[in-house]
Amino acid sequence: MSDQKVFVSNALEATIRIGILVLLATWCFTIVRPFIIPIVWGIIIAVSEYTGYLKLRRFLGGRGRTAAALIALLGLVLLIAPTVMLSGTLVDSAQGLAEGLQQGSISVPPPPEELKRWPMVGDELYGLWLQASQNLAAVLTKIAPQLKVFGTWMLSSAVGAGFGILQFVIAIIIAGLLLANSEAGGRAAYAFATRLSGEKGADFATLAEATVRSVTRGILGVALIQSLLAGVGFMVMGIPGAGLWALLCLMLSVVQIGIFPITVPVVIYVFSTADTVPAVVFLVWALIVGLLDNILKPILLGRGVEVPMAVIFVGAIGGFLSSGIIGLFVGAVVLVLGYRLFLAWLGNTSPGPVLASGLDGTLDKEG
Repeated sequence: MSDQKVFVSNALEATIRIGILVLLATWCFTIVRPFIIPIVWGIIIAVSEYTGYLKLRRFLGGRGRTAAALIALLGLVLLIAPTVMLSGTLVDSAQGLAEGLQQGSISVPPPPEELKRWPMVGDELYGLWLQASQNLAAVLTKIAPQLKVFGTWMLSSAVGAGFGILQFVIAIIIAGLLLANSEAGGRAAYAFATRLSGEKGADFATLAEATVRSVTRGILGVALIQSLLAGVGFMVMGIPGAGLWALLCLMLSVVQIGIFPITVPVVIYVFSTADTVPAVVFLVWALIVGLLDNILKPILLGRGVEVPMAVIFVGAIGGFLSSGIIGLFVGAVVLVLGYRLFLAWLGNTSPGPVLASGLDGTLDKEG
């Protein structure tokens, strides 16, 4: 009876303690929940920029806080400057479109005859385009409900984009703070990984770091290069709303659709409005930019990580489809770590060697 009372007392005390810990953890999560996405992005940005931070710190004579502040400032400039330019382009384009509609100065060129031969949608698209070239106001009145839905979607997207930009500003500041305290943060991360996975925790932490850097270069880096080059072509050809189309190219390239859904209609527009030689040059430029990812991704994706590129690619795309843009990184890291654990389970004594940039910026081969 005495032993039973002691057991009940200990069980009750343990239950109360566990309940309090769960309540405290839930409360803490509720408090920090609005900052989870900026914190995750800050960690991703810090990991991606760490190599450049080390070089800048050495150039500045070891002044780490100054180097971190300069990197954060550069990131804010690179984020805010294109945002302001894009906003200005959108406002000017909207004002010009509104004035042109009011004055009746906007004219739509007649459709090419080849459009009729397009399967399924050719005749209907040709008729709508022809009517727009003859009476644009009537066509706009006809599709007014669809334009209203599109306008509502654009407004909500603009609000969401503004909130996303604010999150990125916070994330860049967090990344600067993490870089300024990178040594302590690195020790904490490796200690946490070792606590979870034992002696192989450091290997997995290094692998996660290398995977994040690989995905940044191979997916976001390539998407940024493609969208910038496409935007340059749009601006040179005088495409209305060039900044908006470049932004759409960036989004489509990130989700691995590619930029051709944007560049193909633009090429058709250029051939309808510009001279033949500039149009052909722009067509060649659009083809080169659109196919650029087929060259850069095999070079950059998976570089520095001894894991098949297909594993990283599937993890990144699957993570994006399930969790949004954050899933690009989380999915890739989780699938790569799972792949290593699966190899260890098959009979390897360790997850295998990892070739990646360590916390000191050197190339370490750990196994």
